Amino acid sequence: MRDFRDAKAMAHSLREALKAKSVSLTHSESLELVARTLGLPDWNHLAARIESSLPPLMPAGATNPVTAGIPIVPMRDLVVFPQMVAPIFVGREKTRRAIERALATDRRVLVVTQRRSADDDPQLDALYPVGVTAAVINRVVLTDGTLKLAISGLERAAVGKPVADEFLAAEIAPIEESNGQTDKAVLLSRLVLDAYRMFANVDYSHVPPQLQARLHLPDIGDPSLLADTVAPLLPVSIEQRQQLLETSDVTARLEAILDLIKAAQKAA
Repeated sequence: MRDFRDAKAMAHSLREALKAKSVSLTHSESLELVARTLGLPDWNHLAARIESSLPPLMPAGATNPVTAGIPIVPMRDLVVFPQMVAPIFVGREKTRRAIERALATDRRVLVVTQRRSADDDPQLDALYPVGVTAAVINRVVLTDGTLKLAISGLERAAVGKPVADEFLAAEIAPIEESNGQTDKAVLLSRLVLDAYRMFANVDYSHVPPQLQARLHLPDIGDPSLLADTVAPLLPVSIEQRQQLLETSDVTARLEAILDLIKAAQKAA
């Protein structure tokens, strides 16, 4: 059951559900509606309540993480972004234990990409410093014992110190985004979407709105969401995708994506 601290994820789910019914809401409008649904007058009041419920963020240069330990799922060749729904397969015993712990608690894990895909038993120093908290939607045990999961990315988080346990886990600090609702971000969203459609030779004009929402096709309603939707679709390296994940400034992320699309067009 979600609580008020999941407001942004709730707002996104609301927008997608309404889009499927041909009802359009901006990101800000959906946040305001969620706030009123939770009995608060507006988003500012809800944001203040969320902020007061969380530990203070780490100041620059601080080393103490701000949240309790969370099970970690290391990924060999995949970078997961917020709001991304992805199937993953888990065969390593330590990671299986991490999944079982998540399912027994709040179903949340931290998905982090390995620096070296060949590493079969990665420790924290073998992972990139930024990952994504994710909710485990479902779990299926395959005939060979491998776990097939569906996960939904939630928010960026910095990896903190390890937590002693029978599986890989660490304390984390949420990463706040910046410049996500500026005029420049909206303009860059349009440029990125147009450039991606041209590069990928896609045409959404004949796709019904309900199917567009179901397929999570990129749109410019939320610049941050657009950037995180397009990023996994680009023909770039794991290192380049990880760099995009670590870019918390939305305008800088959009600019980087635009440069990557232009570079891919020249190479094609």
